Amino acid sequence: MNSTDQKLKIYNSLSGEKEIFTPISEGYVGMYVCGPTVYSNVHLGNVRTFMSFDMIYRYLLHLGYKVRYVRNITDVGHLVGDVDEGEDKIARKARLEQLEPMEIVQRYTIDFHDILRKFNLLPPNIEPSATGHIIEQIEIIRKVIDKGYAYESNGSVYFDVSKYDQEFGYGVLSNRSLEDMAGNSRKLDGQSDKRNDRDFAMWKRAEAGHIMRWPSPWSDGFPGWHTECTAMSTKYLGDRFDIHGGGMDLKFPHHESEIAQGNACTGHAPVNYWMHANLLTLNGKKMAKSGGNSILPGEILSGGSPLLSKAFSASVVRFLMMQAHYRSIMDFSEEALLAAEKGHNRLLESVDDLIRLESGAQSTLDIPSWAALCYEAMNDDFNTPILISHLFEGVHFINLLKDKKASLTESDLDLFVSTITDFTYNVLGLVIQPVSGEEHDDKLDGTIRLLIALRDSARADRNYLLSDQIRDALALLNINLEDARDGTSFKY
Repeated sequence: MNSTDQKLKIYNSLSGEKEIFTPISEGYVGMYVCGPTVYSNVHLGNVRTFMSFDMIYRYLLHLGYKVRYVRNITDVGHLVGDVDEGEDKIARKARLEQLEPMEIVQRYTIDFHDILRKFNLLPPNIEPSATGHIIEQIEIIRKVIDKGYAYESNGSVYFDVSKYDQEFGYGVLSNRSLEDMAGNSRKLDGQSDKRNDRDFAMWKRAEAGHIMRWPSPWSDGFPGWHTECTAMSTKYLGDRFDIHGGGMDLKFPHHESEIAQGNACTGHAPVNYWMHANLLTLNGKKMAKSGGNSILPGEILSGGSPLLSKAFSASVVRFLMMQAHYRSIMDFSEEALLAAEKGHNRLLESVDDLIRLESGAQSTLDIPSWAALCYEAMNDDFNTPILISHLFEGVHFINLLKDKKASLTESDLDLFVSTITDFTYNVLGLVIQPVSGEEHDDKLDGTIRLLIALRDSARADRNYLLSDQIRDALALLNINLEDARDGTSFKY
């Protein structure tokens, strides 16, 4: 683990408090994040959620944990309106565009991966799809039926929320009672197959003409949305794992239902720490296509949105998002982007200048205390806004060193360089952007050499994950490293 006496605290949505993070297996973390339903282009709010958990993943790796990060692809079973009756979102889009459902899945999965790659998100260790785990979902449904918490009705299977509530208590995550839940599962003209309109579907019988269907002991049909994540998370992380994350909008009913299914299957809670990223607004309002207050991530990068006067780099957008705590509502605007662009460039240019500084005979700056403050911020529920404020204190230090108004010993300078570069590039995930003009070659080449030196150090320490991350981040900028016996060269 990283050399710091501070303990990581995580805000647990289940308890409503910050708790000291204690993994189930020392040194290892199992983390599951609800992925996208791939029926449309990934929107900016989704990007913020996945970027938040990318930052969390990066920091856990930085602390020395071995992390198994699982993020799913939902490609069946998510019905329009997030209810139990109606049309599958993917099937509906396929019908409207006169395509096969899997063509829709493929198109928007590619878009999802492409956008996240541009924003420098690390891929998860495992990315399972719902359609690839039908057998596991059927087995979980069997178990819940056998335990008496689900029932078959006319070919569909429903979770018996009332019976579960009597023994475990439904609503522990969202703090909702059964009365609050009324109406969240749509009942059509009294003809629902449910015993109670609060029950939710684990398996749905497919009506005639429904394309996405699989055989099961109950009917030809498809799994319920909530069942998918329970099956995929437990298959790869076990019946109890450390962290489950997602957007705030998933707390109820999706995550609440996952808790119920996990308890019903095993008799114990499936997850120790529930984490939720908050919502994103645009120009002070909820994003909505109908009102013209909407923007796609790709439009920010291309400058193709009427809401923006210019294009912005993915790293600037990432820096802006990191300036808000992941649990706070964040407002996105061009004014905020312009301010973030200035801060982003100032930070990265200062870090680039650091490589040219030389050590002195004594230290007149307290770098160990400054580094401890960076860790203190991140250990306080991943407080990136406070971390960034400390990084800009580091920028002030760099300016003092450049102006010969301060000095650092070799060991303190090494600590300063490793800390500020680790947090800037490896934890926040910022990326050096090529600059235009006559200074392009010198500034870019110097920065690449700094990264190559950091990569060489990582390889010497057998930290191959960090080594690969540096190589892959440069490759995204069309900067290719070439390893040889006499060292590493690059070209772009």
